[in-house]
Formats: sequence, structure tokens, C-alpha cells
Amino acid sequence: MRKSFAVTLPAAALGAVAARDLLQRRHSILRNFPVVGYARYWLESIGPELRQYIVAANDEERPFSRDQRRWVYASAKLQNNYFGFGTDNDLEHSDGNVIVHHRTFGRAYPTHGAVGQEARLPSAKVLGGPRGRRHAFRPASVVNISGMSFGSLSGNAVEAINRGAAAAGCLHNTGEGAVSPYHRKGADLVFQIGTAYFGCRDEDGRFSLPRLKELVESAPIRALEIKLSQGAKPGLGGVLPAPKVSPEIARTRGVPEGEDCLSPSRHAEFHDVDSLLDFVELLADETGLPVGIKSAVGDLGFWQELADAMEDGERGVDFVTVDGGEGGTGASPLIFTDAVSLPFRLGFARVYRMFAQRGLHEDVTFIGSGKLGLPDNAVVAFALGADLVSVAREAMLAAGCVQAQKCHTGECPTGVATQNRWLAHGLDPLDKAIRVENYVKTLRRDLLKVAETCGVEHPALLGPDSVEVLDTLSHGTLLDELYGYEPGWGYPSARDRAEIAAIMAAVDEEESRTEGPPESAEDGRPSEDLAGEEVTH
Repeated sequence: MRKSFAVTLPAAALGAVAARDLLQRRHSILRNFPVVGYARYWLESIGPELRQYIVAANDEERPFSRDQRRWVYASAKLQNNYFGFGTDNDLEHSDGNVIVHHRTFGRAYPTHGAVGQEARLPSAKVLGGPRGRRHAFRPASVVNISGMSFGSLSGNAVEAINRGAAAAGCLHNTGEGAVSPYHRKGADLVFQIGTAYFGCRDEDGRFSLPRLKELVESAPIRALEIKLSQGAKPGLGGVLPAPKVSPEIARTRGVPEGEDCLSPSRHAEFHDVDSLLDFVELLADETGLPVGIKSAVGDLGFWQELADAMEDGERGVDFVTVDGGEGGTGASPLIFTDAVSLPFRLGFARVYRMFAQRGLHEDVTFIGSGKLGLPDNAVVAFALGADLVSVAREAMLAAGCVQAQKCHTGECPTGVATQNRWLAHGLDPLDKAIRVENYVKTLRRDLLKVAETCGVEHPALLGPDSVEVLDTLSHGTLLDELYGYEPGWGYPSARDRAEIAAIMAAVDEEESRTEGPPESAEDGRPSEDLAGEEVTH
């Protein structure tokens, strides 16, 4: 009797589902193929995972290929991140391949490294120094964490990234969602001021200078970044739906709990270049901090006006963060993701040229953002004139992201881009902090090694004549020719070059046991072995 019931009950349930499928009219597949048609929806839901693990070749998957993800994951875990049997890039038939020009003879310099792939790579420029900001400083790392808000990322993910940044000695950009408790785990911060002024707004949602000054006094904020736009969705304001506006997020952002949290598409405190520069100088005078802007690149009229207005030296931004259209960590409409704002290399080169033509490029710190957390892309950025690079999705990968591409749904399976407590609890911030630290240090170490291969002490000393982009096997173009750079562009000033060379030569570190991540004969210490230990910095 019990056996018969055990068979009959599932059969009846399947029959009921089949009857419902046959009678409904919304889904043709289910109406034609009751019950079994659900397999199609299941396969579609795990499509990204199937493609990246089974279907796609090593270099095909986007936005990050299997090779790229493997390099990040292995670097984060201190595992073997070497590749065997040569490149699988199609050098024979594809175009756009980047080739770095190594040099047979270079200047005399020491090789720096320590166990764990650490490389000390401070900025070649002093942030805020040329404009005499009271709290100007030389960033300790050329690799830093880009803006990702608490709200877009879970608290555990933000904490892991902050702890990792602290241990690696790099800056952590807060994103426009204000400074949360998870941003206060040791790392120095770049506070991003978005269009909604979260964290520095009054009860009416307008910018509040007193609240900004209170925040700066209470948090380890080293610089202020005014966000004009971002590569993934330039010109669009953000929306955090009411169900995601938890009491914690409401307190952090200074907004009502349980109501839609809207970010306008543009700032209310300024409306043109002139008023923007007035706002920049106000913030710098009142806080003493370096102040810069972040923007994607579209119409060049804004950049021309900005460079023209700064030419007399009276007012100006301390840094410019150029975000490429290939960037993006959250959600945006497809047309904006795919077709609004220029890719990094093209956009950055055009902006840099605007400043260089007016002799301003040596006094502004240029920061690149948009898939620059991979060594080859970062090298191109430095060769084009970037002084720092900011990484976002690569840091997410180091913290556990598997590129499930569900950031916009709140259903991130690894707890990185979600506010679901159950999903977020699976991410151990102490364990993942170590992975973020390892990733940043390994990227710096690879950049240092490439610089040495090219005969210079620091990646910022690579010029546009050090990198070539191949069209075919019969033709390639150097970056300076490709983007119309004049002689001397793409470098810091002569004084900054001399200072950073002296800084690098003065660093006295113990050589690492290996030339980088452990090779196949030597296993690294994965972060699981360190789970539960306190992260120190």
C-alpha cells in the first residue's frame, strides 16, 4: 500500500503540472511540451555557467574569458597562475593583439619582490601636490579598488575588499553609496560624491558641506572623487528598489528606509565647467583633500572646456578618472552597456591629448578604469599616460564572483552582488580579504616585472612607444602613432620620473623564493588555510 502510494503521488503531481501546462496560454513551449519544457528554462537560467565552463573556448567568454578568470583566481589563491604550451591568442588571424616591446639592455636597478608576490609600486605623482592641497599624498599603490557601493555589493563583499585593500596597502573607493561600516575595516578611502550626495546630504537631499566635513573627520578618507558618469551607464541615475533599502543601507546613505532610493542623472550643485571647478575648489579648500572627477567619455566638448578653464592654473581638478565603456559591475540597460561611452583606450587617449596639448598632463594624476585589472590591459593604460589603475570586477572575482551575471537580480550565488542575507552569509570576509590582498599584490608584481623587461623601474615610465597593437601578422602600430601622441606624452614630468626611479632604487626588500606565483613544482598557500585568522596590515 505504501509503495503504491509513493508511486501514485508523484505521478498525480506530474499529471497536474502537465494539465496546467496544456491549458495555459502564456508559454508556447510548455503548451506543446508539458513538463519537459521546463528543462529549457532551467538550461537558459544556467546558460552563463554552461558557456563559460563547457562550451566557450579559453579566450571566448565575455566579459572575462576563462583564461582571464583563471589568472585572477589563481593569483588570489596564491596558486600556479602560469600558462603552458604557449599563447592561445589567435596571433595569425585576429587583430587587436597587444605586444609589449621588451629591451635587451635597460638601466641598472634592483628587482623587488617578497614571498607572496608583493611588489611595492607607489604612484609616480603626488596626488594633489601640483595644486598645493594641504593633504596631498603619494598613493602607496598604483593598483587600487574602484568605486563599488554598499547596496550594489553585499556588506560581506565590501568588508572583504576593504580588508584586502588595507593589507595590500591600496586605496578603496567607496562608490556613490556613502561610507558604510564595512568600509571602515582598515583601508584608506576615496570618497565618491555622486549625484544623490549619499553620506553628505541634508534632509532634502541636497549637498551638505558640514556633513561632508563630519564624514571626512570620522573616516580614513584621503581624496574626494566627484562622479559625473560611469562607463556602464553614463548619463543615467541609479535606482535601489525599496525592498533593498534596509535599515543599514538607509542609515549609510541618509535616506528613508523601505522607499525607492533614486540617484538623479546629473548634479544639482553645478551645471557647467565653471561651476564644477568652483565646487572642486570649495571642497579642496574646506577639507584640504585632493579632489578629482570620474567620467566616461562621449562628447569631447566637456573635456575641451575643462582643459581650457584649467589652463590659467587658477582652478583645477587634482585627478581625472576615465572610465571605459567596457566597465561595469551592476545593472544597466543593454543599449548603455553595449553602445554608450567610448572604450577605455580610445576615450582615455582623447582626454589625455586634451590636457597634454595645453601642458597640463604633468600636473594631473590620470586614473584608468574599465577592465584594467589584467596585466596586459593595465600595461596599455600606463603606456598611454595613466598614473594609477582602479579595478572593480577583478576584485569581485578575487572575492569569489563566478561571473554568473546575476548582479542585476540580487541573486548572486556567491554573495558578492546581493543584499540577500542567506546568499551573503556564504562569503567569509576574512578568507576572501586574503584573496583580494593576494590578487592586488600579484598584479603589482606582474606590472613591475613587465616594466623591468622593458628596461625601466616603474610601469608609469613605460611610454606609448613601448606597446604595439597588431592588425595582422604583417602590420602593427605603436600606441603613439595609433592615438596621435606627440613626443614626450604618456610620461610623468622629468622631476616625477627621477623621483620615482630613486624611490624604486631605494626599496630594499628580501627577494622572493619564486619569480611569482608558485610553479607546478611548488604549491602555494591557498587562502582556505588562513580562514579565520585576523587580517593584519
